[in-house]
Amino acid sequence: RFIGMNSHTLDGRARFGPNMVSPWLKDAMGSYNRESLTKADEYVAQVHLPGRILESILSWSFEALPDEILVGLEVDPEQNHVPEVDASFSGNKGQNNLFAGQGLVISEAVLMNRGDSYSVHHLPEEWTDEIFGADRGPRAGRFTHWLHTHPNCVAIPSDADADAAQSTDGIDMILGIEFTPEGLNPWFDDIQGERRKLSRKNRTTLGIAPTGHRIHSLELIGFHKRGMAINVVLIDDDGKAY
Repeated sequence: RFIGMNSHTLDGRARFGPNMVSPWLKDAMGSYNRESLTKADEYVAQVHLPGRILESILSWSFEALPDEILVGLEVDPEQNHVPEVDASFSGNKGQNNLFAGQGLVISEAVLMNRGDSYSVHHLPEEWTDEIFGADRGPRAGRFTHWLHTHPNCVAIPSDADADAAQSTDGIDMILGIEFTPEGLNPWFDDIQGERRKLSRKNRTTLGIAPTGHRIHSLELIGFHKRGMAINVVLIDDDGKAY
């Protein structure tokens, strides 16, 4: 099983202090970042996502299988990307002032919704404002970035994903999860688009989710509403890339 996942985040919100990241995930993030470095020129911008936040998102995702989840992500206005890391992952196509939160570190994750693809994408702001108003004030359910999962589907934006991204101030991210038993959602590998594997052990069991599903592979991408790919840099508590 996925020992070491952040069980303290199961209330659906994560505001973090220092925390160790599971060894398997640390290794996976290091491999992911190395590929991000080699492909830096393919991206127009980057976001920095702390590993401990990603680990909590994975926990929520595994506990919700086979459903999708939607996660709101907020940035820290006082924490900029570490300049050396930012420079390392900057390519020759970089653009400034492309989206909200650009240049700032993601600092908060909130589990917003769970269900099928239609219900996860269609989340009225007035509903989330009422729920999160006490904690988030006037912003309430309006987050800078969004992430949703693709259970047994590669992390490539669908037409519905592209439509939903038009209302995002920052960027959208997709976490693809390959698992068995597949149920009604068989995994199709032959799909066109840029694939970014977070784990590379295809059809090998990475671990067993709390739902009993065997996890075989993970994918993670970020994209802007204009269709441009965004480099997701995975960082530690000091802002350094894994």
